[in-house]
Amino acid sequence: MLLNLYVKNLALIDEAEVEFTPGLNIMTGETGAGKSIIIGSVSLALGAKAQKEMIRENAPYGLVELTFQVEEEQLIQKLGAMDIILEDGYLVLSRKIINGRSISKINSESVPVSKVKEVAALLIDIHGQHEHQSLLVRKNHLNILDGYAKGRLKEEKERLKNAYATYKKIKKELSEADIDSAKREREISFLEYEVEEIETANVTPGEDMQLESDYRRLLNGQKIMEAVSGIYEKTSEGYTAASEQIGYALRELSGVSGYDMVLAGLESQLIEIDSLLNDFNREVAEYISDTSFDEETFAETEKRLDTINRLKAKYGSSIEDILSSCSEKKERLAKLSDYDAYLAKLKQEFKESEKAVSKLCSIVSEIRKEEAAKLTERIRQEMMDLNFPDVSFSMAFRQTGQFTANGYDDAEFLISTNPGEAPKPLEKIASGGELSRIMLAIKSVLADSDDVGALIFDEIDTGISGRTAQMVSEKMNLLGRSHQIICITHLPQIAAMADSHYLIQKSVENQTTVTTIGKLSKEESVTELSRMLGGVKITDTVLDNAREMKELAANTKKSLDGVTYET
Repeated sequence: MLLNLYVKNLALIDEAEVEFTPGLNIMTGETGAGKSIIIGSVSLALGAKAQKEMIRENAPYGLVELTFQVEEEQLIQKLGAMDIILEDGYLVLSRKIINGRSISKINSESVPVSKVKEVAALLIDIHGQHEHQSLLVRKNHLNILDGYAKGRLKEEKERLKNAYATYKKIKKELSEADIDSAKREREISFLEYEVEEIETANVTPGEDMQLESDYRRLLNGQKIMEAVSGIYEKTSEGYTAASEQIGYALRELSGVSGYDMVLAGLESQLIEIDSLLNDFNREVAEYISDTSFDEETFAETEKRLDTINRLKAKYGSSIEDILSSCSEKKERLAKLSDYDAYLAKLKQEFKESEKAVSKLCSIVSEIRKEEAAKLTERIRQEMMDLNFPDVSFSMAFRQTGQFTANGYDDAEFLISTNPGEAPKPLEKIASGGELSRIMLAIKSVLADSDDVGALIFDEIDTGISGRTAQMVSEKMNLLGRSHQIICITHLPQIAAMADSHYLIQKSVENQTTVTTIGKLSKEESVTELSRMLGGVKITDTVLDNAREMKELAANTKKSLDGVTYET
């Protein structure tokens, strides 16, 4: 459930905070008051594209924050699988826009927008005021069906996806394998040359790194020897060397250390220094005697390194890549050398993969048809509740004629709103108001099988009025019993059903236009309903009508679900 929305410095909003409640949350306001800004802010927090222009003029940044309460164990487990840990049962999504870039966070931890969208999909669903137009796009109908039937389809669709990937890979290989004998002989010759080149080089993993280290050392051999010899001269050889000087100092100190405990301590330190320096000089001498830098060794190292780098340029960026490439070429060479057997085997594999994909497509299609019958009947029942008394609603299936990772089905919803009228595609029948109600019916059905707890409807009442509006309000109320509903509406019939009623309004403060939102009390809600009913002039009669509408809504709620609500 969405508990809280906090917005700062976005569009006309200076700063606003809204506490939402369970059930049906209704937001109303005059046209242009900024209702779209509220939905836009929520969408922004959920990962919608951020525009620099959204930031309030002269504001340093824009911020929106959503606080959710999560209690369902299944949802908690899904979030845990995404490494999202709740804080005392709460989850906070935030988005900050600053200096042309945005920062998304989940519980104060910065995350990519893609992860926010993934988490948001589990928590909330937004139905925008133009989303019902998506019903006119036929490909969306299959997505709606698959969403409804996901319990039965998930495993089969995953199997189909994997089988199709295999089928597509073999099909591509078969297409590439269809070559004439002359071209095949040329490829065999070239592959033999490449395999021989790699095998002749006889490279081993890690060899390049060792060679590069040796090359750097040999390249700077003279400089290294001059430096090491100079060091040895200054620390070990000659009267002025450090070793001789420390030995002299130690002999002098030994002669007087017996007279003073402090000097005895200094003598111990100097003895240790002398021992360390002798060890150092011995190791330097060994290094000089064991190290030789000759032109022949340098030339051999350079030549070997050039050979490996040439192979890398042709076959991969590492020795492992070179060896892997060699294995692939030998495998390809073996296939081409026994081409007839290879082609026969490939054709058999393609035939088997095609059969497997076809079978899975058929299984998925049958499940879809079975679930489509259930879905369309449930949608039809919901539509009858939304003032479609004689509606017929079904789904027609066709095959696309080709396999895809999603099967071979092409499906669309068909509707008839009048008795005796043949069902036709939605775009040929439904008006804007009818599409809104159809989408509400679909959302109502899908919500029953969906774990998403919060649903936002932005002007679901487009194109409806009168008795139809009343029926839509009753449907929204019922949907609010199982889900948290946040709805922006222009219709008083829907607003009267609110469990919580919020007013969005625009005003001028300090010569600046701002949008605010606040929860209405009982009397304030009646006043807002009066405005929606009567316009500019609110008479006593209009107020009485508004009170009566609230009372009727309360009685309707009571009759629908047996619960008494404050009006």
